[in-house]
Amino acid sequence: MADAPVTLSGTTVPKLGRFVKMRFDASREKHVLLGPESVVVLNTTGTDILELCDGRTVDEIVSELERRYETSGVGDQVRAFLTGLAARNCVRFDTVSELASSPSDTAAPRTRPTSSGEEGS
Repeated sequence: MADAPVTLSGTTVPKLGRFVKMRFDASREKHVLLGPESVVVLNTTGTDILELCDGRTVDEIVSELERRYETSGVGDQVRAFLTGLAARNCVRFDTVSELASSPSDTAAPRTRPTSSGEEGS
């Protein structure tokens, strides 16, 4: 049975999958996604979309692309592109609410007991 299709809301935050890197391939003169046992060659628009996956939501990415390309109505195409990459484990998704509830990098450090039984850092 096939997995249910992913529905991307405007507050979905796309990011590269685990162990996936975007690099410029000089021999192809194109950007590529490098993953475990896979290479995905990107066109210019695909590169632009993934460069905007820097913590922005899908709505923010769509708005920026529409501004940059002076067009409108590209949301469905952006969602289809990201969903296709997610099916290949090249992209994963968070939501703004998940990001807000995750522990902050600036949280106070935890202390650990020292060998003498006192707490230390």
